Amino acid sequence: MHWARKWQCQQIAKEIVDILNEKGYTARYAENCDEAKQMIIDTIPEGSSIAMGGSVTLGDMGMVEVFRSDKYRFYDRYATGSYEECYQVYRESMMADWLVTGSNAITRDGEIVNTDSSGNRAGGIIFGPDKVMIVVGANKVVDDLPAAFDRIKQIAPANAKRIGHRTPCAVTGKCEMCEIQQSVCNATSIIHNGRKHPGRFNVIVIAEDVGF
Repeated sequence: MHWARKWQCQQIAKEIVDILNEKGYTARYAENCDEAKQMIIDTIPEGSSIAMGGSVTLGDMGMVEVFRSDKYRFYDRYATGSYEECYQVYRESMMADWLVTGSNAITRDGEIVNTDSSGNRAGGIIFGPDKVMIVVGANKVVDDLPAAFDRIKQIAPANAKRIGHRTPCAVTGKCEMCEIQQSVCNATSIIHNGRKHPGRFNVIVIAEDVGF
């Protein structure tokens, strides 16, 4: 990353960490992905049951391999052979001690915005797992909710292509506002603040461009 972009990411990450803490979340700054990875490991007690939301950021950090160790009880969505089996893991994951996930966007009003294909990530963030760990890069920070929805539309084609969904956007490279079963945009959640259950929402903001 160019030093000037790194500097900008540092300023954005520090700003949004302060905003999130003011809104009742437990937010922390990470200089890079390695530091964020160690924060996750240090925060989640060994023996915890862990679910994951689909996340390029966490995948690139090697968190799947970490959670597969005998130190944790992992709801391993990636070890299933069919969507039906995966969906059952999604359902069971709602009772996990921790949901560890990325996010599509975080606004400067402290709102966490996610759009899902199946809804397991969006739903689990709202309710279910006892605690939620959200890991995002500075590139996920946007000004407001309209900007969050714009960002989700922009990244939807790449996400559809990544997971092999046969959507119009995976062909054209732009949002087609499709209404088909294979859509990756079926459920949206917005967390407005972290005040209802103090300590439930843990957010790590990385001072880099990471994930989609």
